[in-house]
Amino acid sequence: MLLRDSIATIALATALLANVGARADDAAKYPSLKGQWVGVGATPDAPWDPSKPPGIAQQAPLTPEYQSIYQATRARHASGVQDPTTCLPPGMPRTMLMYEPMEVIVMPDTTYLMISYMSEFRRIFTDGRKWPDDLEPSYAGYSIGHWVDENKDGRFNVLEVETRGMKGPRTFDASGLPLHQDNETVVKERIYLDKNDLNLLRDEVTTFDHALTRPWTVTRSYYREPNPVWNEFVCSEDNHQVMLGKENYLISEQGYLSPTRPGQPAPDLKYFKPTK
Repeated sequence: MLLRDSIATIALATALLANVGARADDAAKYPSLKGQWVGVGATPDAPWDPSKPPGIAQQAPLTPEYQSIYQATRARHASGVQDPTTCLPPGMPRTMLMYEPMEVIVMPDTTYLMISYMSEFRRIFTDGRKWPDDLEPSYAGYSIGHWVDENKDGRFNVLEVETRGMKGPRTFDASGLPLHQDNETVVKERIYLDKNDLNLLRDEVTTFDHALTRPWTVTRSYYREPNPVWNEFVCSEDNHQVMLGKENYLISEQGYLSPTRPGQPAPDLKYFKPTK
């Protein structure tokens, strides 16, 4: 009996060690993306294409219809009208501007992108699954990817991703650069570490959208913060705007309602009793 128990114990220990070794071998196949990733030059007002100035200079390949929509948005902003802060997630692809830090967790079947801004959470499924017949729309969308060994050295170095099933409203950036209202956007990405600096992460993002005359590719970059500090971001804590009817007003630091555009009418307070 003791001999059989000893043999069983040794067999179990051997199996566990083999399993741990197999997991270590699997982990070694993937690039090390541990740490905190911070968008290079990323601010809430950053343009979508970091290689070009904001606004019209982005040279976005918009259709004539959506070029007109964008020009109207820019004219509204220039006149002093502030768009309401809705505290909705930015959604894809704007999520990858990365206003706040991101953590990347690589597992064999899923890569997780945990994004501080608006607490967006992306799951990139790499388990070989097919697209679902019925996608539930979300701001981050539904992402399927696969790892590529471009160097043929037994190690993966590129994560190729396709994202579908997004809902709106969404824009490319804070300037109001529009995406089509049909929300049939498809986003493809190539995510990889810079060959010359393993503390730089690149994301080549190509957007396919009916507001565009052709696919639009930009490269976003993120640097690895060696001494990360993780802070909570809650949009509503910094939101000083309020919608009354169809009008958007600003709450001043003194707590008073203020206009967000020249000539804005005062809100209708007919349901409030006047004070003396």
